[in-house]
Amino acid sequence: MQSIATDIQGIPSSGIREMQSLGLAIPDAIHLEIGDPDFNTPLHVREAAEQAMRDGWTRYSATTGLLSLRERLSAKLRDRNQIEASPQNILVTAGSTSGLAITIRAITEAGDDVLIPDPGWPNYYMMCVGARVNAIRYQLPPAQGFVPDTTDLDKLVTPRTKAILINSPSNPTGAVFSQSVLEALLEFALRHDLYVIADEVYEEIIFEGQHVSPSTLSTDGRVISLFSFSKTYAMTGWRLGYLVASDSVIANCTKVQEGYVACASTIAQRAAEVAISGPQDCVREMRAAYQRRRDLACDLLIAHGARFYRPNGAFYLMLDVSDTGPDDLVFCKSLLRRQKVALAPGSTFGETSRGWVRLSLAASEESIRTGLQRAVAELADLRVSMR
Repeated sequence: MQSIATDIQGIPSSGIREMQSLGLAIPDAIHLEIGDPDFNTPLHVREAAEQAMRDGWTRYSATTGLLSLRERLSAKLRDRNQIEASPQNILVTAGSTSGLAITIRAITEAGDDVLIPDPGWPNYYMMCVGARVNAIRYQLPPAQGFVPDTTDLDKLVTPRTKAILINSPSNPTGAVFSQSVLEALLEFALRHDLYVIADEVYEEIIFEGQHVSPSTLSTDGRVISLFSFSKTYAMTGWRLGYLVASDSVIANCTKVQEGYVACASTIAQRAAEVAISGPQDCVREMRAAYQRRRDLACDLLIAHGARFYRPNGAFYLMLDVSDTGPDDLVFCKSLLRRQKVALAPGSTFGETSRGWVRLSLAASEESIRTGLQRAVAELADLRVSMR
C-alpha cells in the first residue's frame, strides 16, 4: 500500500474543533469556543433561497459565479469598501475558506513562503501546508494590542517569500488595524514585491475605529481581498464568499476553483443577491448585539480583576490565563470538565497567544455571563492551588 501525504499528516489538529468535539459530549456545556453566529440567517434571505429552488436555480453556475451577483458585489465594493472592481475581477467562492485556499494555491509555487499572523486563524497554516508552501509566522504582540510591528518583518523575508496575509478585524483577537498600520504593511509588501492577501470577513463587525480595505491603499494589483457572507449575514452554513483580484490572479484562481469545487452553490448565490442588495438593518442589529456582548464580557472581567484584551471588532475576546500554568489547552480542558464551559486555547492560534484563551461572542448574553463567571471562578481556584 502506498503511503499517504506525510505533510498533511503532520498538520496539528485545531484546538477550536478539539474543544468543540469534547464539549458536544457534555449535553449541558456552554459553547464559547466556536465562531458561529447564533442568529438565524435573515428571513428575506432564506425566502430568496426558497424562491430560487422553486424557480429552478438548481444547476451549475459559471465557475466565477452568477454575473448578476458579481454585478451587485461590484456595486457593494464601490459603495461600502471604496474598491473599484469590475465583475470580471470578482470570483464567487464556496466560502471565504475555500477562497483563501484557492488564492494561496494560485499565486505560489511549491517551496514558497507565505507570512501569516501569529496569533492567527489556524486554517491559514493548514492551507499553506496543503499548497506545499511554508507558513512563516509574524508576531502580533499582546503588549502592542495584537498589532504587528512592521519593523520586525524584514528579517522574515527570504528569496522564497511570496505573500503576506493580513486579517483585520482579527480572528482570534478582535484587533482592528488602523490605516497607518495597513499603510506600513503595504509599504513593506511593495519593498519586497509581495502579494498582500487581505482576509476581511469581519469587515462589518466594527465597534470602535473604522475598517479600511487594503485595496484602497494600493493600486498596483498586489492586494487580493477576500470577503464572506458567513459572518455579516449569519450564513456560515451556506458556504459563500468572494475574492477580488487583478486579471491574472483571477484567471489562476478560477482554474483552481474549477478543479476543486466547480462553482459555489447557485441557490446560495441567488440568496446572496438579496442579502447584499436588500435591507441592511439585520447587519446593524447583529453588530449592536455583538457590541453589547463585548461590553458585558469586559465589564464582568474588569469586576473580577481578570487580564484580557478589549476587542474593537469581530466577535472574539482574548483572556489571559498564563498565571495558571504554561499550557492553555490544559486550562480549557479543566474548565470544560469542571465548569462545563468550552473555550478555544490560545496556542492553537500560534505561540504569541500561548497562555491566552479565546472567548466567542457569537453566543447569547446569558451564555457569555454564565460562562465567564465560571471561567473566572476556575481561574481563581487554579491560582489558589498553585500557591
